[in-house]
Amino acid sequence: MKEFIEFIAKHLVDNPGNVSIEEAKPDEKTIELTLKVGAEDVGKVIGKQGKTAQAMRTLLTAIAAKEGKRAILKILD
Repeated sequence: MKEFIEFIAKHLVDNPGNVSIEEAKPDEKTIELTLKVGAEDVGKVIGKQGKTAQAMRTLLTAIAAKEGKRAILKILD
């Protein structure tokens, strides 16, 4: 899942070298991903009215559900 979100984020931003993702597991069934991108690329990852971020969260939720887990995506600005 981490690699999937990293792949998407790197293809959305102008500076893919500034993309980093931290993964945390608050409990057995929950995965929390924190996405950090360069300050100038935050808008590209979030998208107009948050639609890009919502799409990424939807895909992440689908992948996590397939494994019987819950996923949370945080985007730091």
